[in-house]
Amino acid sequence: MIPAWSILPEEWKPLLAERGLRPFRADQILQALYRDWIETWDAATTLPLELRARLAEEFPLTRADVRAVSQGVDGTEKLLVGFADGEAVETVLIPAKDRFTQCISTQVGCAMGCAFCASGACGLVRSLGADEIVAQYMLARRRGTITNIVVMGMGEPFMNYDATMRALKVINAGKGPNLGARHITLSTCGVVPGFARLASEGIQFELSVSLHAPTDELRSKLMPVNRRWPLDELVEACAAYTRATKRIITFEYTVIDGVNDSRAMAEALAALVRRVPMAKVNLIPLSPVSHRPDFRTPPEKTMLMFLDVLMKNRVQTMLRRSRGKDADAACGQLRLRRSRENGAM
Repeated sequence: MIPAWSILPEEWKPLLAERGLRPFRADQILQALYRDWIETWDAATTLPLELRARLAEEFPLTRADVRAVSQGVDGTEKLLVGFADGEAVETVLIPAKDRFTQCISTQVGCAMGCAFCASGACGLVRSLGADEIVAQYMLARRRGTITNIVVMGMGEPFMNYDATMRALKVINAGKGPNLGARHITLSTCGVVPGFARLASEGIQFELSVSLHAPTDELRSKLMPVNRRWPLDELVEACAAYTRATKRIITFEYTVIDGVNDSRAMAEALAALVRRVPMAKVNLIPLSPVSHRPDFRTPPEKTMLMFLDVLMKNRVQTMLRRSRGKDADAACGQLRLRRSRENGAM
């Protein structure tokens, strides 16, 4: 069996031909999957009944269901999406005036152990298949038109590189969902080998790097990945990526009250980012996480100070407002809360 949502559009004709099926059916299959948004093969009524039964047996549609919903007053909606083996991940829907963004996950839990991230509180359970990543998109697409995807949910995309890239290529494909590459952003905590691999793809996906500290000492405390790939190595990989692709890298910097929020940190951040030829910074106030009550959201004046320092140092900067604070906003929060309620932790 090959999950249907893991198959690239151009692969359907050869797969059908190998099985003695008529290749012209490929376009009908793609129409059913990505224009009619079917949930079962039985709903693909343009196909003969016999063929639908065979497709269901050989190319199943991945089972995924919404187990819990957390909603924010700003319209943000976090879904806990369950799979056939009982595991679950989060996907977040973020409405805005001119876009509707989905944040998707690539792993159940996370092995990277970032101090302020709830995803890693349970450790890594398993990586998702490409079909399970696409399944999150399909669930959300039935709730509304998705204009942007950010791969910033549970898990580290570069530690599940092949499945993540296959899923995004399916979503990007013209005969698939046809979501533009520039509307898809991958986020990494700094797994350096992934930069060269992504650059070699020749696809114009956006790339975001979770930085969160401008010194090795602090970053290694907050993000254990820094002990494997410290800042000098990470920054060089980022610079090489921008030279190879001519694309901007976005550095995400979550500001934590009393931890990484001093003026000296802001100055160090500016100096670090300026080493990358094409870069910008997203400043984000910490969304509180239940497993780290010692980490607090910074006051507005701190965020404005950071913004001022970076802009005076000629670093392109955006001050992002937290969305969905009342919808378990921080990554992994909903799954963590449900796990505790069910006695799994």
